[in-house]
Amino acid sequence: MNYQIELRHYIYFLAVAEELHFRKAAEKLFISQPGLSTQIKQLENLLETPLFVRNKKKVQLTPAGLYLKGEVEFILNHLNQTNKQLKLIGKGHLGEIRIGFLGSAMQNVVPNLLLDLQREFPLVHTTLEELSNRAQLHAIQHDLLDLGFVRLSRVPKGLQIKPVYEDTFSLVLPQDHPLDEHSFKDISQLAQEDFILFSKDYSPLYYNTVISICEDGGFRPKVSHKSVHAQTIFKLVENKLGIAIVPTALQIGFKMKVKFIELQKIKQRAILSMIWKEDNRNPVLENCMKLLLK
Repeated sequence: MNYQIELRHYIYFLAVAEELHFRKAAEKLFISQPGLSTQIKQLENLLETPLFVRNKKKVQLTPAGLYLKGEVEFILNHLNQTNKQLKLIGKGHLGEIRIGFLGSAMQNVVPNLLLDLQREFPLVHTTLEELSNRAQLHAIQHDLLDLGFVRLSRVPKGLQIKPVYEDTFSLVLPQDHPLDEHSFKDISQLAQEDFILFSKDYSPLYYNTVISICEDGGFRPKVSHKSVHAQTIFKLVENKLGIAIVPTALQIGFKMKVKFIELQKIKQRAILSMIWKEDNRNPVLENCMKLLLK
């Protein structure tokens, strides 16, 4: 009997590749384990290469299987997104734009973009997801997002990056801290303080920039706590567990017992950039970029 590769072969393969266990993958797919094994064997025969190394103790991907896993993830995700776009277009929409963002982008850039889209392209559907820089890179590379807002100085090959907003940095101090806008001269006055920073994994560029601000003041900051959320950082400062340096725009929308001192005289700036994949074929993406760069 002659067989051809069908979509189900790739769906079955991906289930096994994710679980690395035939019984668990079969249960996930609601088929029998022998039936699943037969389908995988068919796929390997049709591709003329083994995809898994099997023994009694474990299942592992071969180099070819590892490569195929990434490609199948891309293909299935693209098909799912195509189906979503078709349904939206069928209902009269222009399509969907999937946007990732850091929390600080929600202070001005992302809301302004959404308002502009609503005004200029009311039939565009939008979805938002707050993610770290690293997670946005991964999602855009794998076509899970169309557009991201990050704090990065460079991106991997195949992606594009463009600055869209430049901000100053501000100190965040407890409300009753002795320093204020009048008594503050430079960052060296805070050399003995504990600092609370955004996690380096969340935003390496921000983390290194804050370190450089302190080093320019003649000291290396003592980092007592790290977080990925501005509200958590402000709460820690409010409870006098340290001080922080954040992009100035982040002070908008929070009501806590903290005060901000803008660092106007330093050279460092908080740069927010948009990133996208060069070969992204979503027509809505071009409309978003035009609005952002307007």
